[in-house]
Amino acid sequence: MPEPSTLSAAAPSFAVETQDVRKQYPGVLALSGLSLAIPPGEIFALLGPNGAGKTTWISLVCGLVRATSGRASVFGHDVVHDAVAARKLVGLVPQEVGFDPFFTPREALRFQMGYFGIRPDDARVDEVLGAMGLSAKADTNTRALSGGMKRRLLIAKALVHRPRVLFLDEPTAGVDVGLRRDLWDYVRALRAGGTTIVLTTHYLEEVEALADRVAVIDQGRLVTLDTPKELLARHGSRRLRVTFASALATSPGVLSEGLRAAGAEIDATGRVVTCPIDARDLSPVLAAFAAVPVPVVDIETQQPSLEQVFLELTGKKLS
Repeated sequence: MPEPSTLSAAAPSFAVETQDVRKQYPGVLALSGLSLAIPPGEIFALLGPNGAGKTTWISLVCGLVRATSGRASVFGHDVVHDAVAARKLVGLVPQEVGFDPFFTPREALRFQMGYFGIRPDDARVDEVLGAMGLSAKADTNTRALSGGMKRRLLIAKALVHRPRVLFLDEPTAGVDVGLRRDLWDYVRALRAGGTTIVLTTHYLEEVEALADRVAVIDQGRLVTLDTPKELLARHGSRRLRVTFASALATSPGVLSEGLRAAGAEIDATGRVVTCPIDARDLSPVLAAFAAVPVPVVDIETQQPSLEQVFLELTGKKLS
């Protein structure tokens, strides 16, 4: 079980803070004045479409790239001027699966501890291997591991030195459902022990299950930042999904003026119509659907979701 992180009375207010950071690559502005402040012990989700700047922001905080302007710090340590102290406090699970083919998982974790100036601790190595479901493969050459197991090893390497801030950049991409659920439990245990978690993912169920707060960014800028509950309350809406026995005619009059004004939309098949609904009496809406000259075969009430919020805020699908 992860050990609690103790903070002194003089500890900085934020585990991670970036102030007006910009990152300009040739021909591409990856970050455009992005300011974020993450308190200790929070699970913070960073969402955005491909190319929004999520990985660039994480790489900047972890010291892998340098900002064009602005400032970033980890527990008060500037990532440029106090780089070694800042880097020792973070663990990173990158998107790309990279591994050293000459070592076993056990050896890789022992070396990883050494990179952070920590003497090898076999008990800690065994604990992390067990948490990631790698105990049976601890002494197997890394080249013989499956893709999912290599992803588990990446997570284990990020955890073994007990970082105070853990960055998970698409951590469950390509892993099985069982490991995903196990990782969720382990992330909650880490947070309970005081570790700050920064998560990017395309699985919005992970965000709904784990995140204390969610930031949505697009084109290197902050779009919104709030708790999942508040985002759903502000931007989400219940929807009525009605399926008809056959495709509806394409003429505008097939749906009543009232349904069209309420935002009802016909999907590409012509058989499914969705319509936003609020807490009002649904009888008039249901009556309007019943008046459509095609039999209704299914009616479903859909609750608001983070995917719906994401689409509304960015106009883009999460890949």
